Amino acid sequence: MRTARTVARSLVFLVVAAIAVAAGWFLFVDFPATVADLLGVVLLVVVGLVGVRVAGNAARSIVPGYNVAEVAVEGPISRDSGGGLGRTPVGTSADDVVEQIERADADRAADALLLKLNTPGGEIVPSQDIRLAAERFDGPTLAYATDVCASGGYEIASGCDELWAREGSIVGSIGVIGSRVTVADLADRLGVEYEQLTAGEYKDAGAPLKELDEDERAYLQGIVDDYYDQFVEGVVEGRDIDAETVRDTEARVYLGDEALELGLVDELGTREDVVDALETELGTEVAVEEFAPSRGLAGRLQGGTQRVAYALGAGVAGTLTDDETPLRRW
Repeated sequence: MRTARTVARSLVFLVVAAIAVAAGWFLFVDFPATVADLLGVVLLVVVGLVGVRVAGNAARSIVPGYNVAEVAVEGPISRDSGGGLGRTPVGTSADDVVEQIERADADRAADALLLKLNTPGGEIVPSQDIRLAAERFDGPTLAYATDVCASGGYEIASGCDELWAREGSIVGSIGVIGSRVTVADLADRLGVEYEQLTAGEYKDAGAPLKELDEDERAYLQGIVDDYYDQFVEGVVEGRDIDAETVRDTEARVYLGDEALELGLVDELGTREDVVDALETELGTEVAVEEFAPSRGLAGRLQGGTQRVAYALGAGVAGTLTDDETPLRRW
């Protein structure tokens, strides 16, 4: 099957390229007798190069060399990766990933979606957006974990038909973390007074320059608990696991083999094993195309947006990974 696709693409390429060269010869060398031969040759070369480019695009469009789209979710998940002009992107931009999945869904050549997950989690709503995009994909969706599939990463995996992992993969962390920094004592020692004008009792709940009272703490904890309930419900629905089992994990992380025993993953294996499983499901040989973000200059200049306060945090998964950049909790 793959050889047949390659031959077909080559034929399309050669036909289109030949037509472009013939048209260039007729227009710039043979037809206008008064045009200097040198200029004609130059123009012929230009048209030929354009024709080769068009031929390549046509060949890929008419006879694609792949039937499975692969999209990667790597690093902490946020609405935007934070990589503006001259800045190194940090983690995964949910908007970019959603765009890639939607592009794969609209691609008639992509019969299945392969999601590569290596993430400790991140912001809640962006993680949910990626999950929803995976659920909307019209075809089989298989997720596979490399090093880490935790928290928001597991939220995404719950929206796929299957989740594969390695024996040494870190999986789980089904929980929510919300954090605040209190510098009220430091402000007192520095002689800094906090005065906030607000309308609404809880408008400044969690402000760092004042201590939380019990009502405010209960209010903020209630938000975290509500997010946790959403997370559990999503896992129960997507993974077909009972809620008690999910809650009993207490946001722990597990290595792949134990995660398999608990039903948190479906199979253990390498990426090659996942591809073999896809070939069995699709009934044909699989060729994978890695999709990349297609953001223009405006998108690259936009990086660095503010992150939301509460997140499907990395939790303990962040302490178990060896990375030069510490995993952060939002």
